[in-house]
Amino acid sequence: MSSGKPTPRFTVITLGVSDIRASIAFYEALGFARKMRATGEAVAFFDTGGTVIALYPWDQLAADAALPDQPRPKTFRGSTLAWNCSSPTEVDAVLDFAISCGATLLKPAHKTDYGGYSGYFADPDNHPWEVVVAPGIEVGDDRRVHLPD
Repeated sequence: MSSGKPTPRFTVITLGVSDIRASIAFYEALGFARKMRATGEAVAFFDTGGTVIALYPWDQLAADAALPDQPRPKTFRGSTLAWNCSSPTEVDAVLDFAISCGATLLKPAHKTDYGGYSGYFADPDNHPWEVVVAPGIEVGDDRRVHLPD
């Protein structure tokens, strides 16, 4: 931080959830490793390979952000999460797997106009996830995406 400006970093995505127990089970079923289990069901943290997904009761998260927690939208909220893959075959496998874990299919996988392949599922609280393979975005053995300069 030698220039006096903070170093930008994106560390945690916190999702408001209606039933923390069910959401913990869903994200564990997807294969994300739960960390800091000492927090019990007050908050749950999952290692995603680069950032962290946190699950927090919807009403408490809204109160913490000084926002109303009602009405809870079933519509698009202006953001999606992404699970980048290495191939269309992997996209299909991830979508099938997520659905077997309790996700809802929002949009079947399809070829995109930018030369990729993607589909969408929703978690138990309707947080949308894109499962995608995109030209120029490599997924490394470290589970992180690698972007060209």
